[in-house]
Amino acid sequence: MIIVPIKEGENIERALKKFKRKFEKTGVVRELRARKTFVKKSVKRRDEIKKAIYVQKMQLRDE
Repeated sequence: MIIVPIKEGENIERALKKFKRKFEKTGVVRELRARKTFVKKSVKRRDEIKKAIYVQKMQLRDE
């Protein structure tokens, strides 16, 4: 359960913004989308390798 403490006199829009940020960090929506469709292990592994290659290229470029 996500709890957002609200200070006295604090704007409700600001509290909603905090709630949305906390909810996004939990990754619930991302997990639901991932569970919606089945992805084979081989495809998952291939995507992980592609992502790792991309990250390595970005790190080399920064150096």
